[in-house]
Amino acid sequence: MAKIQAIRGMNDILPEQTPVWQYVERTVRQVLGQYGYQEIRMPIVEQTDLFKRSIGEVTDIVEKEMYTFDDRNGDSLTLRPEGTAGCVRAAEQHGLLFNQTQRLWYTGPMFRHERPQKGRYRQFHQIGVECFGMAGPDIDAELLVLTARLWRALGLDGHTRLEINSIGSSDARKAFREALVAHLEPVKSQLDEDSQRRLQTNPLRILDTKDPSTRALLEDAPSLSDFLDEESRAHFDQLKALLDAAGIAYTVNPALVRGLDYYGKTVFEWVTDSLGAQGTVCAGGRYDGLVAQLGGKPTTAVGFAMGVERLILMLETLDLVPADVNADVDVYVMAMGEPAVGPAMALAERLRDGLPGHAVVMHCGGGSFKSQMKKADKSGARYAVILGENELAEGTAALKPLRSDEPQQSVSQNELAEALSRALAH
Repeated sequence: MAKIQAIRGMNDILPEQTPVWQYVERTVRQVLGQYGYQEIRMPIVEQTDLFKRSIGEVTDIVEKEMYTFDDRNGDSLTLRPEGTAGCVRAAEQHGLLFNQTQRLWYTGPMFRHERPQKGRYRQFHQIGVECFGMAGPDIDAELLVLTARLWRALGLDGHTRLEINSIGSSDARKAFREALVAHLEPVKSQLDEDSQRRLQTNPLRILDTKDPSTRALLEDAPSLSDFLDEESRAHFDQLKALLDAAGIAYTVNPALVRGLDYYGKTVFEWVTDSLGAQGTVCAGGRYDGLVAQLGGKPTTAVGFAMGVERLILMLETLDLVPADVNADVDVYVMAMGEPAVGPAMALAERLRDGLPGHAVVMHCGGGSFKSQMKKADKSGARYAVILGENELAEGTAALKPLRSDEPQQSVSQNELAEALSRALAH
């Protein structure tokens, strides 16, 4: 019978990999906690209409990439392809938005049916941050300042750069869209295939095409900045002044747009060249109309998302994973003979009580002294605690260093935790 394999693009995260994930998640949690952000956890499955109404029915995600199915009641459900829509739905449903300010964050898997490649998968993980009820550019700036702090905490600050833009109000985008279509329609046949399709459905997405011939045709195209409304222009100017005051370097990229329909005014991306071709590691912007679009009262909002897999790939590629991130076992407890197993397990429990924050592993499965010592060494433990017939009779344990030339010593079981605490402190 053939073995069942994981679904293509949906990967297992193995025990030797999880410490790096935990390191990234722990660092993110610490940084966001410094700014007063609270964690929210949403379901993985939502009503399909949530994403159609928020992301937009003519986007690639909705048209091509969503995992959508009918459940047994005939309801159309979708595995979440991104987190913002679900966060808005949850916050609105539970009364967190009207006349309130919220700083929320979440992490977890997202799902898109696209061609798997390095750093991009069908099940991928994102960290998202969403802020509600704050209309000014100061909260936009705070998001970028805290992200810069996160890069410093991870050692990535020299490997990322910030690009920002303003895509204005919906009326400004509509006017620009009409001008852009009028400019590109006469040369439609020269556009790449995706851009030809987007010309009718989502022409702003043509601006971030990677196709060289299409980019050449955009060189003398109308600029979105020329269509900005005064409010958006003032908001953007204030954001740039705040970033300058905070010492956050940035580049204004007039071609930067976001692929989801709900964005307006500020948009931004943190990009890197450290993975070969330029890649985005964090992206977001302002989406003041989305709450009302999903049935709530008008609420200003801004947020971002970053891909965990890509962050980890950067850390590993740049050799920035701390050496101590793989927390080794500290103590390995061994029982020599059947009568010693019960007392050894009890001793291991006492050591866990006396050594909080340290990993104490009890050998299970029996075996000779030699085989147990091999497993103790393989575990990475700094010390082995050995309980045999003599130790049981004397109320002691043999304490054997595994990573140094110190001699083995006999220690009273009542004093063992204290002795190990001193030893592990060095």
